[in-house]
Amino acid sequence: MSRFKFRQLHFWSTFFVILMGLLAVALFRRYTMGIGSISNLSDQMPWGLWIGFDLLCGVALGAGGFTVTAVVYVFGLEKYKPLARPAVLTAFLGYLIVIAALLVDLGRPWNIWHPLVFWNPHSVMFEVGWCVMLYTTVLFLEFLPLVFERFGRTKWAHWMHRYLTPGLVIAAVLLSTMHQSSLGTLYVIVPQKLHPLWYSPILPILFFVSAIVLGLAMTNVESWLSLRGFGHHLPSAQLRGIGRATAVMLMVYLVIRMEELIVRGAFQYVFRFDKASLFFLAEYVIGGVVPMLLLFQKKVRRNLLWLSATQLLVVLGVMFNRMNTAVTAFQLGTGADYRPHWMEFVISMGMVAIGVFAFSMAVKYLPVFPEGPLGQRARPKDPYVELTQ
Repeated sequence: MSRFKFRQLHFWSTFFVILMGLLAVALFRRYTMGIGSISNLSDQMPWGLWIGFDLLCGVALGAGGFTVTAVVYVFGLEKYKPLARPAVLTAFLGYLIVIAALLVDLGRPWNIWHPLVFWNPHSVMFEVGWCVMLYTTVLFLEFLPLVFERFGRTKWAHWMHRYLTPGLVIAAVLLSTMHQSSLGTLYVIVPQKLHPLWYSPILPILFFVSAIVLGLAMTNVESWLSLRGFGHHLPSAQLRGIGRATAVMLMVYLVIRMEELIVRGAFQYVFRFDKASLFFLAEYVIGGVVPMLLLFQKKVRRNLLWLSATQLLVVLGVMFNRMNTAVTAFQLGTGADYRPHWMEFVISMGMVAIGVFAFSMAVKYLPVFPEGPLGQRARPKDPYVELTQ
């Protein structure tokens, strides 16, 4: 009888192993044969799936970190404190993945340190680079007390909470405000290359407000995933409050966006029912108006199943907006032909899978949730049972 017993692979673990194998092949080709061997990017379409999904969506998905901590520590709403640590962990891992993805996307990744030394304060990319770097450092410091608590260094963790957390939260809000809006500024400087339905001189404001919407909604979705993956109990009262705040911020975003289209004279493109019109209506109505109306309903917020499903619709709507801005609007504005290479999908999916794996390890061994490390107690649950209670 063999002395070694291999752990049984289930569907998702098998999928993860295969995906990591494909990711290793893609990375090997990228760094030995160049970026052209694994992507369909060109001079006409230099920013494709990676910038739209890995950077724009990745940074926006991490907005829950500064949004929830601001709610707790700036506005003093202590009842939302159980949501702060998972949100900070998600943001920290999300920004690490964004940086890793940039190392694949950059033509000369070995020059990623250049903004540290060769300053160009007139460049938007320079501001984004510095803000992402500083904010990732802030998230690391916010994450550090979890490690101290895990290894019994409670005095160190208490000292950081008392003396560093207020400053870190303020720095996080300032840095996030700057780089979330600056990502929109990247597209303000190319008005001739974007379709009028997505180009706007106030893109920085739209990007910042929609990032807050996405950060709030993602906090709810993340709690649902924690229930499904680890059996973590849902903080229902807090999630209902987050649902109400999401509805208000989503309404603000939708009103600003529609008014801007009318003032700029771009409303004429909304109901032409061509490709641009249909993509815009899907993003604005299905990913915006419908979930907003649902979240304003008390019955929907009381039912955690409906609440989580509606928040997922919000998340998909904002991500669709980022992909439309980065890819659809560019193609429609310039006529460039671009279909992502299958290895571009492998890189993006592989980065997400690594992030999910890192999150699962963190909640197993660190006190991310109020009940402490989930460890051996982590058991997948049928989310329908608890969501409908």
